Amino acid sequence: MVFEALDRLGSRAERILFYPEDWDLEISDTNDRDSQLLVLARDAYKVQLVPIDVQMVRSGTGSKEPWDKSISKLLAFGETQYERIIHLDSDITVLQSMDELFFLPATPAAMPRAYWNLPENRQLSSMLIVVQPSFREYSALMTAAKPAMYGQVEPNTTVEHAYDMELLNDRYRDSALVLPHRRYGLVTGEFRKTDHTAFLGNEYEPWDPDKVLAEAKFVHFSDWPLPKPWVMWPQKLLAEMLPKCQNNPGTPQESGCRDREVWKNLYENFRRRRKVQ
Repeated sequence: MVFEALDRLGSRAERILFYPEDWDLEISDTNDRDSQLLVLARDAYKVQLVPIDVQMVRSGTGSKEPWDKSISKLLAFGETQYERIIHLDSDITVLQSMDELFFLPATPAAMPRAYWNLPENRQLSSMLIVVQPSFREYSALMTAAKPAMYGQVEPNTTVEHAYDMELLNDRYRDSALVLPHRRYGLVTGEFRKTDHTAFLGNEYEPWDPDKVLAEAKFVHFSDWPLPKPWVMWPQKLLAEMLPKCQNNPGTPQESGCRDREVWKNLYENFRRRRKVQ
């Protein structure tokens, strides 16, 4: 999905995919979707496939989110054959090329802020990381991760605070180059809100979902407790989570439903493209 979009949008960067090493590239039958997508990425979009130790992506006990203790993102810091890497989450829709990020000023890491926590918390979001690979940085991050990897400590993780996010904030909170979240950090949950002050950064600018989407380089799917976009919605939960219309919501006279239309289109477009692939 991400690689198809990067290819279609003309990105000139090499492409790498980390995947659990217990997956294989042998397509056993028509239902073997994981293998199909890996082979498609390799053959159609020239993606370098890098298997990683499955222990690197295990989740903790009692976790509600299956990837909240993943540290696979940290592996990008060790890819020292590259001068710069842009790490993207898989649960996104890419809207525009982001090759301009390769030309940022030198910095170990560049990330957007988790703007939905502003102004109380200025933590960085790990949905996109521009990495300057370094053995020193990689070693420091992996050393910091080891106590949790071996079960010696229980990381402080929540639905909106993944373990990799905790590690990256501990190291780069005050030194990272901060990317503008309106361009590099939009989440689908924003279209379900009625107060957009944190996203807009002010109280006077009018909310325009079409303008916001046109400015964004990508959109990250984040609507907990709805599942990720490759999982079909439970209909009862969907009814509760749909963005509300601005005028007379929940009545036959409701109007001003553009947020809902944009939100649903993002999910439907993702599924349509995934099915085609």
